[in-house]
Amino acid sequence: MRYLIQHTTVYTYDKPVAPNPHLIRLRPRSDGWQKLHDFQCLITPEPTGISEIIDLNGNALLRVWFTQKTEQLKIEINSDVETFKTNPFDFLYEPWALRMPLDYPSSLAKQLQPYLTPYNIAPDPISIQLAQEILHEVNNSTGDFLFTLMDRIYRNCEQVIRHSEDIWSPSITWSKKQGACRDFVVLFMDVCRSVGLATRFVSGYQEGDPDTEEFDLHAWVEVYLPGGGWRSYDPTHGLLVSDRHIALVSSAIPCYASPVVGSVTPVAQSNLQAHIRINKIS
Repeated sequence: MRYLIQHTTVYTYDKPVAPNPHLIRLRPRSDGWQKLHDFQCLITPEPTGISEIIDLNGNALLRVWFTQKTEQLKIEINSDVETFKTNPFDFLYEPWALRMPLDYPSSLAKQLQPYLTPYNIAPDPISIQLAQEILHEVNNSTGDFLFTLMDRIYRNCEQVIRHSEDIWSPSITWSKKQGACRDFVVLFMDVCRSVGLATRFVSGYQEGDPDTEEFDLHAWVEVYLPGGGWRSYDPTHGLLVSDRHIALVSSAIPCYASPVVGSVTPVAQSNLQAHIRINKIS
């Protein structure tokens, strides 16, 4: 699939402010699953400096800084992305990874440690209980566990729109049986981590309804599967991710996938408006 994406973010303040350095995490990935053909970023007011950096997770970010005051900060992104992954099942598990619990080689276990840490300081009892129930149902099959977990969240939870940045605890999401896409992702991640499956949070776009003119950022999960590498699951839509999702960034810690991070001096009341348009061109 080939997509043209226009993403505009506007912060309006109630008084002139001096923007502190900002991180922009809105550059689509370019890897074996998708190719970034073109990327343009226009920022108003014009930054004093722009630095292209690669963060700890391998994501390509922009760090921008300013010297002038402003009452509005506008970030306009235009991306041309081609996606390739039509078959999300095109891999073979390592024989030892077909059933859980997984016995990772020590070198791999060390590398995966950040992706195995519970979302909260202590493991969430509800995540553990849900994981154990599903493990029992699927007789410890790794693939069946992941599909059943995704399907259970999709069928039992109602999606709600929440524009605030906070993410609900996994126990809150499962108790309420509702949440935003990011809440479902963290629930999925935490359940997996409770039984030793490495996961990370992905922020990006999803094609959705082709007749709509307005889109929101989306979130889904990547699970590290020995033999298949990072494989993506979307509990909000009950789908294994293929070529209709466009990934921006990923992280073991969800807040490090936030699209724009920064502050202003002095602190001021602000109004945030975001507009996303996705056009499929092939």
